[in-house]
Amino acid sequence: MLQQTVYEAGDETYKADPSAQSSKSLRILCVWRHRVAAFGHYTSRRLCGPYLSSSGCQWCRFNGDTAASSRMVLRVLDRQLLRSAGCRALMARLQRQAQRQTQRQSRGCVYSSVHGFDREEISGKLRAFPGGSVDLLRRDSGIAVLTINNPARMNAFSGSMMVELEERVSQLESWTEGKGLVVQGAAGTFCSGSDLNAVQAISNPQDGMKMCMFMQDALTRLLRLPLISVALVEGRAVGGGSELATACDFRLMTPGSVIQFVHKHMGLVPGWGGAARLVRIVGSRNALKLLGGALKVDPELGLGIGLADGVLEADEDAGTPLQQAENWLRRYTEGPAPVIQAVKKVVLAGRELPLTEALRTEKDVFGTVWGAPANLQALASKSKHR
Repeated sequence: MLQQTVYEAGDETYKADPSAQSSKSLRILCVWRHRVAAFGHYTSRRLCGPYLSSSGCQWCRFNGDTAASSRMVLRVLDRQLLRSAGCRALMARLQRQAQRQTQRQSRGCVYSSVHGFDREEISGKLRAFPGGSVDLLRRDSGIAVLTINNPARMNAFSGSMMVELEERVSQLESWTEGKGLVVQGAAGTFCSGSDLNAVQAISNPQDGMKMCMFMQDALTRLLRLPLISVALVEGRAVGGGSELATACDFRLMTPGSVIQFVHKHMGLVPGWGGAARLVRIVGSRNALKLLGGALKVDPELGLGIGLADGVLEADEDAGTPLQQAENWLRRYTEGPAPVIQAVKKVVLAGRELPLTEALRTEKDVFGTVWGAPANLQALASKSKHR
């Protein structure tokens, strides 16, 4: 007689005997209980063995009504799991993990433990390759400057710099007064991607995938910041540096600067999310040309295909490239921080979500600014008609 039941919740499957008291079965039931609670549903594809009857599963009472069945399963699982103090402790730990995962998702994270992504483990491995820094300066104007600082290696990312980038993004996510961000490289060049010393040391596929997930996550969170961001491209932005440039809302180039996706010369494709973002910026045909041809994009070509949003002046009277970039960004960040952040959120929703979800997000964001101080002050001054 078949005693195992196959449970599915979200994208995970668990097998256990619901009447068993072994620690393994209880742990599986506990994990599955957590998944049902997290997703609010589970699928009907299961092997209920002796529990099946013409009216459904006698144990979980599954009859095709996923919502009602989920509630029944949670009650049954709770009774089963409460018999074990060990599983109660495990459930508490899983609940804490779920809360951390929810916090990461609210920050715009791409990966979580569900995908085998262990942030602490990957950070520890990356820190073994030190060098350079990622510096953050937050100005009273609400514009921050993020500097990739490793000029001895053309601002290539060492392992520790990758971790620092993620930490700086975390700081910016909680910056309530922020409105804009300039991403630049130190000493007149943007970024040359990842440090080859670190790359060679973690060349096995498993660690390479972990680094890929870590940087995809960090750069996606950078793009999803509630700040309007611009990449200040001086000198060269190559390899991972070109991918970093695509993780900003805008790109400004200085005369003589170059953006180049050189990945094919290394026997690779972009792995930090650069290809997906590039397609959205320049279209699939131009993306194929840039990736397949490893073309050097100068300011003229950048403007022509939409990869660059402006070219800065070389005249010293116009100010330094950073000053020019900040002045350019201020056109779009004037006003109260909550309003500018709301603007970024609704645009982000429109860019990434299906229409119905984007509309709902827009409604929710609208509710945060309607009747807020900036709105009331604007109504009182009738600034709409100015």
